[in-house]
Amino acid sequence: MAIVDLVMPKMGESIMEATILRWHKKEGDFVKEDEMVLEIATDKVDSELPATAEGQITEILYHENDIVPVGTVIARIQTSGEESIAPQPQPVPEQTRPRETPVETAPESPQREGNSQAGFYSPLVLTIARNEGIGLSELEKIRGTGNEGRVTKKDLLEYVASKKGDQDADSKEPAPAPREKEGAKGPSTYGSNIEVVEMDRMRRLIAEHMVRSKATSPHVTSFSEADVTNLVRWREKVKGEFEKRESEKLTYTPLFIEALVRCIKKFPLINSSVEGDKILIRKEINIGLATTLPSGNLIVPVIRSADQLNLVGLTRQVNALAAAARTGKLRPEDTQGGTFTISNVGTFGSLMGTPIINQPQAAILAVGIIKKRPVVVETPQGDSIAIRHMIYLSMSYDHRSIDGALGATFLSAMATELEHFDSNREF
Repeated sequence: MAIVDLVMPKMGESIMEATILRWHKKEGDFVKEDEMVLEIATDKVDSELPATAEGQITEILYHENDIVPVGTVIARIQTSGEESIAPQPQPVPEQTRPRETPVETAPESPQREGNSQAGFYSPLVLTIARNEGIGLSELEKIRGTGNEGRVTKKDLLEYVASKKGDQDADSKEPAPAPREKEGAKGPSTYGSNIEVVEMDRMRRLIAEHMVRSKATSPHVTSFSEADVTNLVRWREKVKGEFEKRESEKLTYTPLFIEALVRCIKKFPLINSSVEGDKILIRKEINIGLATTLPSGNLIVPVIRSADQLNLVGLTRQVNALAAAARTGKLRPEDTQGGTFTISNVGTFGSLMGTPIINQPQAAILAVGIIKKRPVVVETPQGDSIAIRHMIYLSMSYDHRSIDGALGATFLSAMATELEHFDSNREF
C-alpha cells in the first residue's frame, strides 16, 4: 500500500493560503483520480480541489473554515501502490517568511502565549503592519484568533483601532464619565420588523477590501460625458454580422476597453500602483472587469495584455470571463495581475458612479448607461439641437500618484476616443 499526500496547491503568485470551504468526502471514502474532494477559497476566487490519486482517504488533517498555507498536507490517500508518495516540495516565497527587519526599531519581546505559529504572518498582515508602523516585536504581542493562534488581518486591524483609540484618549484631558442614559442597552437587539442577514464569506472579503481601499488611497473622482452616437450606430450595423462570423455577441464593453487601452498608452502613469514612497508604472496593460455574480457579490476577472488584442480578441475574452463568473468556473489566475479596472454601471441603468479603487491599482473607470438626449451640435451652418446618444464617464484615482490635472486630462482623452469613433471601420 502507498500513501499519497493531498497538498494545498499554490493557486497564484501572490496567494499564500486558502480557506477550506467544504469537504465532499470523509475519512474512509474511496475516490478516483481527479474526482472532486473539497472546495477551497482564496481572497480572489473559489475553486474545487480534485484527488491526485485513486484510493481511500485515510486521514483528513484540516476542517472546514480552517485557513491553510499553500504546500501544506491537508489529507492522505491510501492507494494500491507499494511506496509512499510525498508531495513535491513547494518553495515558500520570501514574503511569507518572518521579516528580520521590522518597520520600526523596538526591543525584542517574548512571544505571546498560545500562538504555536508565532513568527509566521501572511503577506497581507505584514503589509498592514508595515503601513501602520508596527514592528515585529510588537506584532508578536498580538493574540491571534486564526488557525493555531495565527494573527489574522481582523486581529491586526482591531489592535490598530484599539491602539489609536488609546493614543487619542491619552492626548485629551480626562472628561467626567457620562451619565448613563435611561434604558441604555448592551449588545444590539433587533425588533421583529428587522431581518438580520449574516454576510457570507465573499461579502465579508469585499467589505474588507473596500474599507482598506478607502483607508489606503485618498480618492478623487472626475467626471466627463461623451457623445457616442457614431459608436452606437456602428455596433447596431455590424453586430449581426459579427456574431455570425465570430460566434460571439458584440457588447459595448470591448469597445470601451479598446478606447481605454489607447488612452493608457498615452498616459502610462494611470497604469500604476503606489508602494511606500515609490510609484510603480506597469508595462503590461491588464484590464480588470468588475463583474456581478449570480449571488449579487462582485468579482474582478482580468484580461491580460489587453493592448495585444484586437476587437475580436477582446470580445472573446470579455464573454468568456463573464460566462465563467456566472457559472462559477473562474480560476484563481483569472482574477490576478490587474493594472486598471473598468466597471460598466450602465448595465444596471445607472447614469454614473463613484467607483472605489481596486487595490493596489491607481485608478478605476465607471461607464454609465447610454441615453438619448437633446444636445447642442456645432455645424457649418451654426449651432443646432439634435438627439444624440450620450454617456457619462467617471474615474476615481489615487491622489498620492495622480493629480487632478492628469486625472481630468485622461478622462477627457477617453471621451474624445469614444466621440471620434470611426464609423467606417472594419472589424
